[in-house]
Amino acid sequence: MSDEKRLSTTQLAKLRGITQEQMFGQLTTLGLIEKLDDKWQLTDAGAAAGGVYLTGKYGQYVAWPEDFQLPSVAAKPEAAKLLTATVLGQHFELPANKMNYILSELGWIKKGLKGWLATEQGLAMGAEQGEDSRSGIPYVHWPEKITRIRALKDSIDNIKGVDKPKTDTDKMDSFRHKFEATHRTTDGHFVRSKAEMLIDNWLYMAEIVHAYERKLPIEEEMYCDFYIPTGKVYIEFWGYENDAKYLARKQEKLAIYQKYNFNLIELTDKDVLNLDDILPRLLLKFGVQAY
Repeated sequence: MSDEKRLSTTQLAKLRGITQEQMFGQLTTLGLIEKLDDKWQLTDAGAAAGGVYLTGKYGQYVAWPEDFQLPSVAAKPEAAKLLTATVLGQHFELPANKMNYILSELGWIKKGLKGWLATEQGLAMGAEQGEDSRSGIPYVHWPEKITRIRALKDSIDNIKGVDKPKTDTDKMDSFRHKFEATHRTTDGHFVRSKAEMLIDNWLYMAEIVHAYERKLPIEEEMYCDFYIPTGKVYIEFWGYENDAKYLARKQEKLAIYQKYNFNLIELTDKDVLNLDDILPRLLLKFGVQAY
């Protein structure tokens, strides 16, 4: 058994011709894995189905036999605990509509013509799409474990104004601490370079709601330069192209954006000199209209 070839969930998805998010969603729906504290964990059913833990370059991950087949029938231990936004709101002492907007800002749901639709990332978190039997309005309900996911709890703490101490990971982010945020923008943000100040000012003058250095809602600890919740769009400005450490950090960030299939706009010094022509066109690709 030890010589049997094992595939990561991502490799398994490629073998089956589906996206990584769909593969994680299927395994979650079948009760074979679950996400706790932003890490994928095998359930007892997953281990019985052949899943194991392996250690790679980025730490421990779940792997599967090369000939792994999804069970036709699987126990779904949390099926009875699916929560609506109303119940989630009661748990966190927030109104249901605010709960939905928080889930939307995280990129786990999106607004439909009426109601809410689960995104691929939301499905990977265990979301299930529902529909009101009388009105046909779509809604999303969630497994109980969603209440323990750090990204959601952090967003709710931010909304409630809970001041949290810096984590060890925050302290180890040498780049963010090497370059202090000393440039004040028109809307009051403090950013780390003149180029970022110009980008922030452009977004503000275009009346586009945006966040600066928003933590990405993923298991890895990573911050974007700018985040536009309207289109779930991340903006990264790449400077310091002659710095080897910076370039390595850039490649790591790009790999994460690709891994989660996030909407990304990349800007360089040359682009910053021509934001009026470049940003409206790039934002429109993601449904964000400027001016």
